[in-house]
Amino acid sequence: METRTKILVRGIVQGVGFRPYVYSLAKSRGLRGSVLNNESGVVIDLEGDGEAINGFVCDLENRPPALSNIESVSRVDEVAGALFEDFRILPSESNGRLRQPVAADTAVCDDCVREMFDPHDRRYRYPFINCTNCGPRFTLIENVPYDRERTTMRDFRMCRECRAEYERPSNRRFHAEPIACEKCGPRLTLNDANGSAITADDLVAETRDLLNSGRIVAVKGLGGYHLVCDALNAASVERLRRRKLREDKPFALMARSLSVIEKYCFLSQAERDLLTSRERPIVLLSSKPIGAIPSGVAPGVATLGFMLPYTPLHHLLFEGLDGPLVMTSGNISDEPIAYRDAEGSERLKSIADYFLTNDRRIHVRTDDSIARIDRCSRKVIVRRSRGYAPIPITTAFRFEQRILACGAELKNTFCLAKDNHAFLSHHIGDLENLETLGSFTEGIEHFRHLFDISPEVVAYDLHPEYLSSKYAQVCDDIGVKIGVQHHHAHIASCLTDNAAEGEVIGVAMDGLGFGTDGKLWGGEFFVADMADAERVAHLEYVPMPGGSKAIREPWRMAAVYLNNVFGDDLLKLKLPFVDDRVRKDWRTMKSMIDAGVNSPQTSSMGRLFDAVSALLCLRSTVNYEGQAAVALEAIADRTVRQHYQFDITADGIIRSEPVVRAVVHDLVEGIRPAAISARFHLSVADLIADMATSLRDRRNLNRVALSGGVFQNMFLLGCVCEILERRGFEVLTHGQVPTNDGGISLGQAAIANAQIRAGRV
Repeated sequence: METRTKILVRGIVQGVGFRPYVYSLAKSRGLRGSVLNNESGVVIDLEGDGEAINGFVCDLENRPPALSNIESVSRVDEVAGALFEDFRILPSESNGRLRQPVAADTAVCDDCVREMFDPHDRRYRYPFINCTNCGPRFTLIENVPYDRERTTMRDFRMCRECRAEYERPSNRRFHAEPIACEKCGPRLTLNDANGSAITADDLVAETRDLLNSGRIVAVKGLGGYHLVCDALNAASVERLRRRKLREDKPFALMARSLSVIEKYCFLSQAERDLLTSRERPIVLLSSKPIGAIPSGVAPGVATLGFMLPYTPLHHLLFEGLDGPLVMTSGNISDEPIAYRDAEGSERLKSIADYFLTNDRRIHVRTDDSIARIDRCSRKVIVRRSRGYAPIPITTAFRFEQRILACGAELKNTFCLAKDNHAFLSHHIGDLENLETLGSFTEGIEHFRHLFDISPEVVAYDLHPEYLSSKYAQVCDDIGVKIGVQHHHAHIASCLTDNAAEGEVIGVAMDGLGFGTDGKLWGGEFFVADMADAERVAHLEYVPMPGGSKAIREPWRMAAVYLNNVFGDDLLKLKLPFVDDRVRKDWRTMKSMIDAGVNSPQTSSMGRLFDAVSALLCLRSTVNYEGQAAVALEAIADRTVRQHYQFDITADGIIRSEPVVRAVVHDLVEGIRPAAISARFHLSVADLIADMATSLRDRRNLNRVALSGGVFQNMFLLGCVCEILERRGFEVLTHGQVPTNDGGISLGQAAIANAQIRAGRV
């Protein structure tokens, strides 16, 4: 019997080849009708045999296109009206209400790579080849519904051949909006640092020769510029560090294949799968002890961050190149990545010798994502950006009002939320300068427009000096403002990440966050849910002499902890740590502490990690956030089983004195720093497990949520999870969003929503 059916498909269904897929599916089942994009999703109008329509819907739900993510399929059946003669793709419709998620940028597919290296294909060696299954999306979309005229590709008029492919339903580029070829699409240019054009028959081959000769090249990619050099050329690596003002922070690497990466790193199957995934993140891998990678690529760490080529240009660049390339963000340290052409040439001319660029505009700057695999072979996102953003986090609850959450200061992301979607932004960076603040404000405006979200509520961190918090205070068009405690946001982020609700034992450990008592927290235990967090225990408060200077100079924290245990006798300790600088500066620091001058109190576990790292003479000063703790993790002997013991008072104050005393004892006794590091890590893991066990007995809770930057330490995280699971706990950790401050905005949005729902706002 003839039936007419109207179907609405919601989710990530625009810009992922969905309409061509629907067309082919309908034609294969002999159905008539139409498909179009509108502000609600993809609208399908079908006529034909009822069984054929049922089969169509079954295929739609169970075998959608690879890049799509269907959230719902709603259908309404009625008697057929015989309105259609065939099946057609109709132009997009919009009434100004833009509601659909936008697809992320995706690595070039195997079919396109195969065509690009086929001498008989018309796109042979074309560096911007793409199809409906791959290529740029988020970085070039200016507006939705997703059509070419609403992307930066509107600058290029399709040639006759591309137009024919675009309009042919059987073609893989049917309605591929970034479709292009050498005749009508973007083109490469190669310039020197002065802007003079370099002429060559093959600009990519010329660039490869420059890299082989030790030059640094700024290469324009999907979301901005990379700074590229030969990773095996120690002099080039050092020159890049010096020019970029990046003293020690590891560089990202790119290699042509897994076999090349395996020369330098250990690879599990899960890591292979992550490296080859369509998102193509940088994956943090355990480096092999003997390798040819210069130490300057990743000083003082036991990992290397590798990624595989994800654009056609990358594949061309690696043609005939067996070694890896440094592929680091195109910026001077602490600034956002350069992505506009004039900006790139101006900001990077003091770093790059040459510029390999193109005339396709980037609408949104987007850094590479960073991920790793945990002990259970699960993906852990360290930085969520290209390939993942702006795909929304689907929440287990519904947002009562439209919310903007402004995030934290470091590793900032913002979040816009409505219905059951949290649109977490791409990585913005550290909000410590005007350039990054500009990227933050531009990003919010773009997301507001792209996803049609006019916030009614703004959530922000309690720290009064964070630029993100100051931004929230001057949002005059948003009437309701909700301050959220930093570590509660960490726990709520973990709960949202795991689609979990209800009370948990929350463990939040990081560098620092502003507490409700005005002190700097960071080693906290809570009984928490989305709306409330009861602080039930925390690391003892210690002063940070010099404030933020104590973060940059971990030896200060080491001296503070030694003073807590040994008093002024710390200067008599027979330790390499107690050197001339400590003897010279301690009296001044002690006077500052005693007078309460620029010595804020902190309960931070991150600062304790810094202190132990300094005591072991690993890092007395740092050049990037977390460097001392990274060095401490890198040397830990994984075969050690002994640990130290914290003291816990009746009122939940965790005293570190016995741990510090034991570390000093082991140093004096000549115990290897690698063993001391392991014992310290195991002490923290045991502390967390003991506190969780005590709270389970007292509060009848069996779920533990772990969040905060300290849990980026995979050795610590693995030890904690192993002990907790052995004791029968359900352990919640991060997977979709970072455990560091990159996940804070999601937690802020969740808490604001819970407080609205509870009627407190």
